Amino acid sequence: MTSYGSSTASSGSRTNGLAIASLCCGIVGLFILNIVLGPLAIIFGAVARRQATAANGAGMAKAGIILGIVDVVLWLVLLTVAASNGGFSWYVGG
Repeated sequence: MTSYGSSTASSGSRTNGLAIASLCCGIVGLFILNIVLGPLAIIFGAVARRQATAANGAGMAKAGIILGIVDVVLWLVLLTVAASNGGFSWYVGG
């Protein structure tokens, strides 16, 4: 009798979830919410690097850390440019 729904893919090594989260936060942080997602990418990446071996996502964790640092630097650059242009202002209507 054959077994339905069995998968051989689950028997292999799994990628560390924190490494995936670090990489995702780093990539998304390049576009939106970089001051929040940048530090999260750094933290998730550091924890994942301690947990993961090379086959389980150490490279993704390292990439997430690098992207998290880029996110924070990008936020600092944007903040400096905004401050040098007279700060932030909101204009509403009329």
